[in-house]
Amino acid sequence: MAEPDSVNEAKEKKKKLWKAVFAISGIMITLVIYGLLQEKIMRVPYGLKKEYFKHSLFLVFCNRLTTSAVSAAALLASKKVLDPVAPVYKYCLISVTNILTTTCQYEALKYVSFPVQTLAKCAKMIPVMVWGTLIMQKKYRGFDYLVAFLVTLGCSVFILFPAGDDISPYNKGRENTVWGVSLMVGYLGFDGFTSTFQDKLFKGYNMEIHNQIFYTTICSSILSFTGLILQGHLLPAVDFVSRHRDCLFDIALLSTVATASQFFISYTIRTFGALTFAAIMTTRQLVSIMLSCIWFSHPLSWEQCIGSVIVFGSLYAKTLLKKRSENPQAAQELPQDEEAQPLKGNP
Repeated sequence: MAEPDSVNEAKEKKKKLWKAVFAISGIMITLVIYGLLQEKIMRVPYGLKKEYFKHSLFLVFCNRLTTSAVSAAALLASKKVLDPVAPVYKYCLISVTNILTTTCQYEALKYVSFPVQTLAKCAKMIPVMVWGTLIMQKKYRGFDYLVAFLVTLGCSVFILFPAGDDISPYNKGRENTVWGVSLMVGYLGFDGFTSTFQDKLFKGYNMEIHNQIFYTTICSSILSFTGLILQGHLLPAVDFVSRHRDCLFDIALLSTVATASQFFISYTIRTFGALTFAAIMTTRQLVSIMLSCIWFSHPLSWEQCIGSVIVFGSLYAKTLLKKRSENPQAAQELPQDEEAQPLKGNP
C-alpha cells in the first residue's frame, strides 16, 4: 500500500503545483498588462498629431460595463440570486466612492509616473486602518502600524526624490506634481472607504461575491455614463476612439484584463489563502514597476531605489512573519493593493 500512497501524494503535489502556476501566471499576466495599458492610454500620444486621451471617466465606464456584464452572466449561469440583497442606495454609495477612486487613479497618471503611483498604492494601509477603526471598530497590532509607517515612509521618499528626467506630458511645473500627489491622496482615501464598506456589506448581509460585483458595477456604469454626459465628455471620447482605433483596442483590452484578473484573484485566495495572494501581489507590483521603467524609460534616482527597498522589504517581512506565526488569524489582514479586493471592477 505504500507505493500507491506515494504515487497519490506525488500526483497531489503535481496537481497543486499546476494550480499554483495557473494562479500566479494569471494574476501576473493580467495585472501587469493592465498596469502597462493604463499608463500607455493616459501618457502616450496617439496618431500623427500626437493627441493625448484625456477622458478618464470613459475608461471607468468601459471597465464597469464589462465587469457588470460578466458578473450578470456568472449569476445567471450559476442560477444564483440576481435580486439585490442589500438596499440599492448602499450599492450606489460604494459605486460613487469606487468611481472617485478610479478617476483619481487615472487622472494621477497625467502628472505622476506609473512607478510613483504603484508605490503610493502600497500606502493605502493607513487609510484602510483609519476607516476600519471608524466603520468596523477593528483593532490592529503595533506591528501593523509599524509596517504601515515604513511603507508610507518608503513611498514618501520615492515621491519626494524623483529623477529629474522623468517628465509627464501634462506637467508644466511643480504645481502639477503636487496636483498629481493630491490625486493619489484622494485615491487612497476613497479606496480605503470603498473596501471597508464592502467588507461591512458582506458581513451584514451575507451576500454572494458576484451579487455585490453586479450591483456595484451596474450602478458605477450608470453613474459614470451620467457623469460623461453632464461633463460633455462622452461625444469627445467616442470621437477620439473612432479616430484612433489603436486607442479603442487598448481600452477594450484594458477592460478585458481588468475583468479577467478578478477571476484569478478569487481563485488564488480561495485555493491558496490570503498570505500567498499577498506575496504574489507584492511581487506583481515590483515586476510592474520594473517593466514600466524599461518600457516607458522612467529613470530612477538612488533615493527612489532606497524607498522601493523599504516598501517591498516591509511588505515581504509582514507576509513572512504572519506565515510563521502560530496563530496567523489573530491579526487583521490588511490589503496590499487594490487588487486585494476581488469585488472591484478595477485592479
